[in-house]
Amino acid sequence: MSGTRLAVIGLGQLGLPLSVFYATRGARVVGVDRDKARLATIETRSLDVSYERGLGEALAAIGGHYRTTTDTRAAVSESDVVIVVVPVIARAQGDVDFSDIDAAAEAIARGVRAGTLVIFETTLPVGTTRGRLAPTLLARGALVAYSPERVLIGEVFRDLDGYPKIVGGIDNDSASRAVTFYEAHLRAPVWTVRNAETAEFTKLAETCYRTTNIALANELATIADGRDIDVTEAIRSANSQPYSSILAPGIGVGGHCLPVYPSLLQYGGIDAPLVELGRRINASMARYGVERLAEALGGLAGRRVLVLGVSYRPGVPETAFSPAFDLRDALRERGAAVLASDPFYTAEELRAMAFEPARLDPPPEVDAVVLQTAHPEFCGLDFGSFRGCRVVLDGRNALDSAAVERAGKVYLGIGR
Repeated sequence: MSGTRLAVIGLGQLGLPLSVFYATRGARVVGVDRDKARLATIETRSLDVSYERGLGEALAAIGGHYRTTTDTRAAVSESDVVIVVVPVIARAQGDVDFSDIDAAAEAIARGVRAGTLVIFETTLPVGTTRGRLAPTLLARGALVAYSPERVLIGEVFRDLDGYPKIVGGIDNDSASRAVTFYEAHLRAPVWTVRNAETAEFTKLAETCYRTTNIALANELATIADGRDIDVTEAIRSANSQPYSSILAPGIGVGGHCLPVYPSLLQYGGIDAPLVELGRRINASMARYGVERLAEALGGLAGRRVLVLGVSYRPGVPETAFSPAFDLRDALRERGAAVLASDPFYTAEELRAMAFEPARLDPPPEVDAVVLQTAHPEFCGLDFGSFRGCRVVLDGRNALDSAAVERAGKVYLGIGR
């Protein structure tokens, strides 16, 4: 299927590398996004994509195979296949905002022709593809399938070829066309499941597994604290047996996936008490870390605390649902002044996120430091150079505890 005319709707941190990847595999791609400024930086190759391995080089090489537009209808009307990666937003109390993907589906419907294949890759509550998004498309003769994205931002090119591609169709013809498209462009095996609902459920199952697994690690960490146990050693030892695959504890989870997908699984009143408990345990970890810090300092009123990292994970400029914000709020509630440093964000951007920006050369004078994001720039810091600092809270268990203690600081880990 070399030369497939493909439209990718949504050029965010997932959609952009996804669209470029297919252009490198011979598809003629038009990327669609409503953000004109972002499209301009993509077209001029001036967008900073250093966080995504291989993307900069691929953008420079694809040439005429790739262009962008804000016009969804026009892009779809000239395409054989449409991939949709517009997000849905989960809010408090299980409310889900479908407005962006609804608008995208309506715009796509205005451009589809009979036989156009539309594949939704956005993570969705079960039944959304068939019940909410597909009817208008089917009425215009389109084929509709669902295939969950299964990639890590920063390693999209690797993961597209690395994991089986799961496909579920609204009907057999839709599934067959989607399989043909993916098999022509991916090196990974393509697995067909029973229907779109099974494919939607597959993504929620794998991500909620990680949510509850991390919650178990966090619960074990809180048990280990104060009992002369290093939970990292215990987990590593437990995982030496093939039936144990416990993940790592930490000061919280962030991003568009783990904090959000429990709400998508539970959407519509579905009862999932284990997953909900795991979500609440993970959401409590920032405050748990602040409580430990308060104990070590004898209170936080009037203290200055530096948070290292506002990105939700290392190497990626993304703050969605970052635990840094829960840390900020919990520290302020106890009377602390909260500073922050992150290599991906300017002082102005940090101020806009309600942090006092801090430079690390030289380090500011603070009472405590919290490692929230294990950026490589932070993991080798000389904590002896932080004047006034008494305590280092390692929220990711990523620092050398002995080095911190040799610097004359109290080291606190999560479960260590």
